Amino acid sequence: MSNKMRETQKSRRLFTDARRYLPGGVDSPVRSFKAVGGAPVFIVKGKGSKIYDADDNEYIDYISSWGPLILGHAHSRVSAALNRCIENGTSFGAATELETKLARMICEAMPSIEMVRFVNSGTEATMTALRLARAYTGREKIIKFAGCYHGHSDGLLVSAGSGVATLGIPDSPGVPEATARTTLVAPYNDMKAITRLFEKYPDKIAAVIVEPIAANMGVVLPSRGFLSGLRSITKKYGALLIFDEVITGFRVAYGGAQQLYGIKPDLTCLGKIIGGGLPVGAYGGRCDIMEMIAPLGNVYQAGTLSGNPLAMTAGIETLKILNSKSNYQQLEETGAILQEGLASVACRAGIPVTIPRAGSLLTVFFTDKPVTDYKSAKMSDTRIFAKFFGELLNRGIYWPPSQFEAAFLSLAHTPEDMRNTLHAAGQALKKIPIG
Repeated sequence: MSNKMRETQKSRRLFTDARRYLPGGVDSPVRSFKAVGGAPVFIVKGKGSKIYDADDNEYIDYISSWGPLILGHAHSRVSAALNRCIENGTSFGAATELETKLARMICEAMPSIEMVRFVNSGTEATMTALRLARAYTGREKIIKFAGCYHGHSDGLLVSAGSGVATLGIPDSPGVPEATARTTLVAPYNDMKAITRLFEKYPDKIAAVIVEPIAANMGVVLPSRGFLSGLRSITKKYGALLIFDEVITGFRVAYGGAQQLYGIKPDLTCLGKIIGGGLPVGAYGGRCDIMEMIAPLGNVYQAGTLSGNPLAMTAGIETLKILNSKSNYQQLEETGAILQEGLASVACRAGIPVTIPRAGSLLTVFFTDKPVTDYKSAKMSDTRIFAKFFGELLNRGIYWPPSQFEAAFLSLAHTPEDMRNTLHAAGQALKKIPIG
């Protein structure tokens, strides 16, 4: 791989134009490269594990559209299915058999989900799951964890991760104080803090919402007994347990993190992979809870494009392909090669790193301390990360432009991709001054 500085004149010109019409020139904050410096590259196409920018530069992609493209870009079977579907129309605003087909596949993969409702984003899914939990329990307060990002609805932007962490925004302006007061925040992996909150508000907490594997403050794994502790204490106090598996669903296992850890939540939020790269979200759970949603019940939620044929088609085809143990074994093996290789090249460069990983999800934290929650994640040296990101980008590796995001592997990533990535990482780390 060439170390020659990449030409990005077209991308820079496109960014100048974009800033005239789009806030910050982007439609999602992390894309702006604000945390890592420089102007973003503008992508024009993707195939397999590679993406290509407006200046014809090729990159090995570790964003995978922030998770949905677990099969890689422009997978032939998904593309063919979409081409067949689009001939019949893109949206009807009416019921289709495709919705039922994907819903059945999800329910069969995750036994905790007896019924599911499709929406258009993870934000819609988590927002509605909380509304449903409040209606079901007759309570108002919810517990979330510092650094976990569950979309940008008002009550969930308190102590949020993802782009909020990346840009250093403490709590978003525009969130009413009264709304923020209904959200209680605890450190991730801290059952003592959760116990104290339930003891203080024993009959006021409607639900605990959690990323079973945190991936929006970077990847942070649940400690032993944390998820089972959440399951026990919510049952004890009559609150619901909501797993936000927008990222982990169908990624860490076909049945998600709940299969991996053997925990059965009351409600689950999904997105990303179930749409195969198209906009999608979903929430589902026990029938007695889900039947409170209109038209069966009085909890209202609707969406013009919910369950649209294109997203359902891409999701169905993606899950058909994914449903094989060998695929998850491949993702595990590729993830382990990348994790171990990155740790090795960092060690040779004399730069301390901690690299938590869950299957095909991982984060390189520039710290020699364990990362167990948002506080410890923030101890990572973001200046070194920014330098690392820039050096990788110049060597044809498109790493997530934020210390507090996960890198996503796909089935399209090859052994050659791993070799090239690790070589580039080794060269990049040599450019970073020690001390």
